[in-house]
Amino acid sequence: MLLRPRHGRPFRFDAGALCLELLLTGGPGPIARQYESLDDPEGLRDWARDSRLPDGLPPDLPVTGDDLAAARTLRDALWRLALARADGAPYDPGALAVLNAAAAAPPLAPALAPDGARAWAPGATAGALLSTVARDAVDLLTGPHADRVRVCGADDCSLLFADTSRPGARRWCSMARCGNRHKARAHRAAKD
Repeated sequence: MLLRPRHGRPFRFDAGALCLELLLTGGPGPIARQYESLDDPEGLRDWARDSRLPDGLPPDLPVTGDDLAAARTLRDALWRLALARADGAPYDPGALAVLNAAAAAPPLAPALAPDGARAWAPGATAGALLSTVARDAVDLLTGPHADRVRVCGADDCSLLFADTSRPGARRWCSMARCGNRHKARAHRAAKD
């Protein structure tokens, strides 16, 4: 996804999982709330279009105020669960309940379009979209990359990602952003 921070240049960020991409829409707490993008139906539709979900969701996906509240609640629970996983801490029971309730709902159903392309079955809903995200989180947190959920190694960055690289040595949200800043600081320190 292309992230556009308020300060600095846009950069590409690979969260490594659909569920972690939802965290880019804001989050719990006063700092993350300033980046809130799930405040209207278009915000959720925009996120779905820009995420790693395959194309084909209807551009007018029905999204209610209750759907937006559910999306923010799921996102905030995912923040707590992913941070706990990255820190090796126990999961918050309330966050687990939110995740499991969302995952229990029917997900988006894939379909084959007449032209042979992948599509989504008719009748897609915001609830099905959130179920798909929640199921992705269950897969991530119980799968082979669960031990690779990490927080960016920069002191001033809190982006979460799943390191899906072969060696599993990723430290930064993006080499073009935090990785380069770290290298530049190390280089300046070595020159002094």
